[in-house]
Amino acid sequence: MIYHIFEHFQYIDFPGSGIMQYISVRSILASITAIVLIMCFGKKFIKYMQRKQLGEEIRDLGLEGQLAKKGTPTMGGVIILGAILISVLLFGDLTNMYIQLLLITLVWLGGLGFVDDYIKVFRKDKEGMPGKYKILGQVILGLAVGITICVHADTDTISTLTTIPFIKNNEFDYAWLAIGSGKTKELLQVVIYVLVIIFIITAVSNGTNLTDGMDGLAAGVTAIVGAALGVLAYFSGNTIYADYLNIMYIPDSGEIVVYMSALVGALLGFLWYNSYPAQIFMGDTGSLALGGIIGVVAVLIRKELLLPILCGIFFAESLSVILQRVYFKYTKKKYGEGRRIFKMSPLHHHFQKEGVPALIRKPVRAIPEAKIVMRFWLVSIILAILTIITLKIR
Repeated sequence: MIYHIFEHFQYIDFPGSGIMQYISVRSILASITAIVLIMCFGKKFIKYMQRKQLGEEIRDLGLEGQLAKKGTPTMGGVIILGAILISVLLFGDLTNMYIQLLLITLVWLGGLGFVDDYIKVFRKDKEGMPGKYKILGQVILGLAVGITICVHADTDTISTLTTIPFIKNNEFDYAWLAIGSGKTKELLQVVIYVLVIIFIITAVSNGTNLTDGMDGLAAGVTAIVGAALGVLAYFSGNTIYADYLNIMYIPDSGEIVVYMSALVGALLGFLWYNSYPAQIFMGDTGSLALGGIIGVVAVLIRKELLLPILCGIFFAESLSVILQRVYFKYTKKKYGEGRRIFKMSPLHHHFQKEGVPALIRKPVRAIPEAKIVMRFWLVSIILAILTIITLKIR
């Protein structure tokens, strides 16, 4: 809104009339605004949840300090998403297609997560929303995003190009996977690309959700990933940097930097209350939406093939759950009893557990939660740096 107000004054000569034209200025202001909003309303939200006795239901998994978290307020994703939304509405270009898609993502997946948290917290149903409905919601969003990207409102062409890491001529076209010719090939091209986008958004959203199991873990890792995507969006939306780095130039994608700055600012503010020992958890309201935003941004700037590196923590967490379940079912069928690869999944809980037989026995002693979180943050920072470096490693 402030951006559009200043647009009306751009032809009036007064000091600072053109300041809102700079993405860097608006990004900084969006980040600061998000932090301030969280700091101002976070405490009040926590007290409200405590007063209503709307806390997290904790299952006893035999983890150190776990039961002490019982009753800790949840649904902190409400203030995270609220801070992002207000900051972007103030300083973002609301006519930008990418901003519109990301706001839809925030509201859609945020609403999906809110319903899940509402069922868990207000109705005291630990199971929450059935998983199939979450997947359906993510698929619908992926379908909408995919079709919008394939057939841009301003063009009559279909673009299914993306960036592939470590390759000199680093553009990959999903159309190469389509067979046939003419309209049949064009249709199949769109179907393949949309299916890939659906998979990416669903995978990253659920991966973030699985990572949200320790104080500050999901918030910190997502902030790091968000910052890296903001840098990549800035490069992709700037003709000079895109040409220098020999990457795809995507017109108007620089506006995504404002959005990601608001996201990082909101998460940094949230960590004030969510760092160990947490005063509030983000819940599915936050984790589903934040993961979805990460996936959508990666797709919009055509860097989705970098996600296995950048989102290595989310990938490892998801993979640990899949491997654990598959191996447990396989060994139960073969030996009559289920066996484990990890002492516990998702992966972060493996480091908390001791005395459980598993293929991977180390560490022998349980590691304190705060140290596990800090180490995961450090790994995420390294992966973020490696992701950005891949733009020059070919």
